[in-house]
Amino acid sequence: MAALMWLLIPLVAAVGAGLWGSWAARNRRTGDATELNGYARFREAMEKSHTGPEADGTASDAGSRPASVESRTDAPAVH
Repeated sequence: MAALMWLLIPLVAAVGAGLWGSWAARNRRTGDATELNGYARFREAMEKSHTGPEADGTASDAGSRPASVESRTDAPAVH
């Protein structure tokens, strides 16, 4: 009788795997429209112009650090 109980474990696992497989392969009703709309919103947000000094092209290369930050000459060189 104990051997039959041990055979139930793989049987239950197989039934569970079959149920999960049928659930995972189901046809979803949302389709691709939801994902495509979300991607379109993402693209629109990325294409918007940013506000700030970099957006109008007047910022120089040295403008990447704030004016209050001065370069330190006594700092050790990092290589």
